Amino acid sequence: MGVEFSRGSRADSGFDPTLDELALLAESAGDTTVARVVVKRQAPDAALFIGSGKVDEIKLLVQTHQAHTVLFDQAISPAQQRNLERELGVPVADRTALILEIFAQRAQSHEGKLQVELARLQYLATRLVRRWSHLERQSGGIGMRGGPGEAQIELDRRMIDDRIKTTKERLKKVQKQRATQRRGRSRNGVFRVSLVGYTNAGKSTLFNALVKARTYAADQLFATLDTTTRSLYLEQAGASASLSDTVGFIRDLPHKLVEAFKATLQEATDADLLLHVVDAASPQLEEQMAEVERVLEEIGAQHIPQVLVYNKQDMLEQDQRPRTNPDWIERDGRKTPRVFVSALEGQGLDLLREQIALAMQAEPAPEPLEYDPRMHNPALSS
Repeated sequence: MGVEFSRGSRADSGFDPTLDELALLAESAGDTTVARVVVKRQAPDAALFIGSGKVDEIKLLVQTHQAHTVLFDQAISPAQQRNLERELGVPVADRTALILEIFAQRAQSHEGKLQVELARLQYLATRLVRRWSHLERQSGGIGMRGGPGEAQIELDRRMIDDRIKTTKERLKKVQKQRATQRRGRSRNGVFRVSLVGYTNAGKSTLFNALVKARTYAADQLFATLDTTTRSLYLEQAGASASLSDTVGFIRDLPHKLVEAFKATLQEATDADLLLHVVDAASPQLEEQMAEVERVLEEIGAQHIPQVLVYNKQDMLEQDQRPRTNPDWIERDGRKTPRVFVSALEGQGLDLLREQIALAMQAEPAPEPLEYDPRMHNPALSS
């Protein structure tokens, strides 16, 4: 379910009329999409977000397809969620809740699980506004959890606040351990490289190809969440670098998730070089790159040198591939090296290693020919 608002009230610059990404998120969570609905409105309805008429239409679709959940591509308020569930008769979730569910399924490490738990608790804390029927006022007395007249909602909020505090304390201990490991690599003079990019751009596949690792990789959103670091030997530099694979970014990544995953993303902020992995075959390439840059700025990593890695070259037609590889493009007034690779087929990896080696040696790379836009397919144009 997607809602496009007019410019006069609440324009959605990142609105996806196809809802393809929401469908991929649902698939990653283990669900199957049975229908897609796009609504255009001047402004969100205060009670139902999409208005009563559209709710009736959605209710009929739910009954026809026997759907068990309705997903919204935009964030909805707790009151709107409660009202929609009451009208539709099935659970309703927004994009944030869906991403949190995927993260909860995929987190493997102790740190990752703590980060997901913290994000889910912070999200749940905003959903306590008269959401459940048991939120009546409690009477006091011996054996009761609350004092006289304390509302169940206040008890729930207090318990969630306590869990948030405990989780933060546990996470701090893990973060100290990771910080100690980073300082150790820094003292050893190890050159630090981090993979960043939009989710499903192929970061984990590229990581595996470069360091011969077995990190889980799949053609789905958020296939891996936990940061993995391995040593990468570069023959061109005669030295090794540490290479870290980080969690993928996505449009409208919930702010609480960015906050919760700061320890994981710290690998990017402490890096000497960022390999910004891009899905070269994606029609939303420019929008995805802009979203990654936005998150990098949010975590304070926007000034770290980058190499743009245009992955999935094997999915491009021959006339869409670059004549010069590597080349460079200008972004934000800076010339940034770009390498086209196929992590799946191993194409261009030696060229990428050369770019990393040049960055390690702090020597400017020979300036390649400027990119010729005539050889660029529409999916890669700005």
